[in-house]
This record gives sequence, structure tokens and C-alpha cells, in this order.
Amino acid sequence: MSTSRDPKFKSEKAQPAAALSRREFVAGAAAAAARGFVRRPGQRRSGGVLSPYGNGTIPAGIRSRTVPNVNGLTVHVLEAGFDTAARPAILLLHGFPGLAYSWRKVMLPLASAGYHVIAPDMRGFGRTTGWDDSYDADPDPFRIVNMVRDSMALVYALGHRSVAMIAGHDAGAPVACWSALIRPDIFRTVTILSSPFEGPPALPFDTANGAAPPPRALTDDELDAELAKLNPPRKYYQNYQRTRGANDNMLHAPQGLHAFFRAYYHYKSADWKGNKPHPLKARTAEEMAKIPTYYVMEKDKGMAETVAPFMPSPAEIAACKWLTQDEVEVYATEYGRTGFTGALQGYRVRRGSNPKTLAELLTFSGRSIDVPSMYIAGTSDWGVYQTPGAVDKMRATACTRMVGFHLLDGAGHWVQQEQPEQVSRLLLAFLREHAL
Repeated sequence: MSTSRDPKFKSEKAQPAAALSRREFVAGAAAAAARGFVRRPGQRRSGGVLSPYGNGTIPAGIRSRTVPNVNGLTVHVLEAGFDTAARPAILLLHGFPGLAYSWRKVMLPLASAGYHVIAPDMRGFGRTTGWDDSYDADPDPFRIVNMVRDSMALVYALGHRSVAMIAGHDAGAPVACWSALIRPDIFRTVTILSSPFEGPPALPFDTANGAAPPPRALTDDELDAELAKLNPPRKYYQNYQRTRGANDNMLHAPQGLHAFFRAYYHYKSADWKGNKPHPLKARTAEEMAKIPTYYVMEKDKGMAETVAPFMPSPAEIAACKWLTQDEVEVYATEYGRTGFTGALQGYRVRRGSNPKTLAELLTFSGRSIDVPSMYIAGTSDWGVYQTPGAVDKMRATACTRMVGFHLLDGAGHWVQQEQPEQVSRLLLAFLREHAL
């Protein structure tokens, strides 16, 4: 990948880069990149001269490169353990608003144990290209089964017939789970981080003999209608993320993109002491309203306004070792260039109430994840409980060989970034015991 700078950078400041602080230089470069690369609605992603991925914060031993011809994509990946042939592979899938970069802290420990570790920017994110970033783009490529094909095609392109483990965090978790369910011959173990897997939707069974059909779950739209009746009125964040205005609200956050990411990551982490998750009794408005506003938002606010009051203080920012200012700037740089629309497409088509998605996933009704599985999340992560009953379904029926269930102290939603040493130890122990 070229490391030449965009000519626009030359006019940013009169003083040379050496005279700038690292923070000022990175911020200026990000602003220039955003002006040069944020695209109009409907404009397809294209090439261009990009600054080195990670703004100098990626540990030595991890490389950035692109892999062409991957299910219609050119996939940007971070890799570790790539210098030795015939290593078993590990595939790491990030969530929202994440990147391949979100796995940087666990990649080297896994590579040191003898694995080829692969973390892609997923479809819709980062420096992976080949997807249409307009709001009105064809949503089918973002559906779960095609995202499974993305994972398969990347593994094959890199010369592997199978992987020792696929792991997914947040929105990457369902892709990892469905990969392990649909193609257990390729994805031989799975680690689920944060977002529990409930299993495929159920087809009615034995109804011809009088059995009652399964109860219909409350849809997100129905939940929103009930949330709107509360005082103050609330709304479900996934419904908000599906709206046309969500991209502009975050991309052009009044507080600036860097501050938006800092507040968003802080609010959902263990650093915000208000995160005290617990199981909910049911998926009702009254119960769901107990969740912080990053998941059950105030009805009249966008996400930028939702997280703004939770911006950490300068002292808290200085004390945050798991996410430095330079690391926040990586997210601001990449999303400033791409926008959020592609990353948000999954919210629109990967929900069970979407008719086409539901029809597709009903193909797998009755199937379970039968390869060894493990679950990891933070004790301060509301992602564990935001879907009432999901954890119980995962442990009882969706995963028949769940050999580990771990809630880690000192971590919220960003568990592999907040507690990378603990996560690395758990992943390595799981692999030693269960990877074939």
C-alpha cells in the first residue's frame, strides 16, 4: 500500500511536521483526509492515496495489506504471524463502530502461539472496498449469509481451507456465529464477544397435530412505539441506526468526530461507572428503559447528542491507557474518510423482522452451533443483556458445546481493547484445549 501523502496535506500548515506535536499533526492529517475523501451520497468508493493505516499506532509485527477478489471485495486486513508458512489461521471480526484495528492488542499474543492471525475491515468499513456506500444501495450484500461468504472467501484467498477459530465482537459476533453454524468444516471453533447468539429463527413445529405456534416476538418498530410513550420518550438505537440521518449526525457531530468517538467509547466502557448491567425480565418498554441511552436513546436526540454529555474529563482521558488520544484518532481518521453509511447497513438487513432476512435464516431452523464455542464480555457491558433471554438461549440450545462463559472485570463493551491480556489468555487456553 502506498504511503505517499495526499497533496492537500501540503497546504494544511505553514510549519513543517517536525514542528508540530504528534497530536496536532495527526489531527491535521485527519482533517485533510476527511475533506479529500468523504464522498457524496451515491458515490462509489474509489481508490486514492491514503496515509498509512493506524497513524503509526499499530504494534510492530502486524502488517496492513489488501486482498483482492474476495466475494466482490478488495479486503483490507491486518495480519500477524504471516511470516511462517502453514500456520493454522484465526479470523477476527470487528463490530460497530470498529475496524480491523480493534483487534490490534490481541493479535501478537495469538501469533506468538503459532497462528496466522487475520483481522479484516469488514464489508462497509474502513479500507475494504467494493461496496456501495449510498443509503439506497442494494442491501443484499450486507445480509448475514453473504457476510459468511465474505469470511469464507477471505480465508480461501489467504490459502487456508479452514480456521482454528473465528471470533466476532459486537456486530461481528453474529457473522462469526452464522459462519460456524453454516460451515463448521471451515470454522472449527467460535468465540463470541459481547453479543449473545440466540440461534436461528424457529419454524412452527407439530402444529398439524395441535401444537401451538411459537409466540411472535415484539418487533423493533413495535418496541419503539411503546418506548415513545414513556416519560421521557425513548427509542431503540438499532431503529435509529437504520435511519437516513444517522450517518450525518455522527459524521458531522457538533462536538467533532474525535470527541464523538471519545465519548461513545467512554460511555460504553467500564470507565463510565453508570454501567451496571443485569438481566431484564422481558423485552418491554419499561424493562428496556433501564438500559443507558446509548442503547435506548432519548427520542428527540441523535447519537452525537446522546453521547456528548458523557465526554470524559481531561484527567479521565489522560488516565485512559486502553484507548489513547492517538488511538481514538485512528477511528476518527478512517470514519472521517468513509462515513458511517456502509457500516450502518447491517442494522437495516440483519434483524429478524426483516422479511427477506427472516426467510433466508429460516433455512437453518433447528440447526445449532456444534463446534466448541466460548463467550467473552465485560461485567460492565450492557450488550450481554440488551436482548432479554438471549444469553440463556445461547447457553441452552444455540451452542451445544459452549465450554466457556466469561464476564471480565474492568471491561465494558470494548472487552478486547479494555482487557486485552485477559482476553488473550482466554483465547489461547480455548485454542489449546479445543482447536484441532
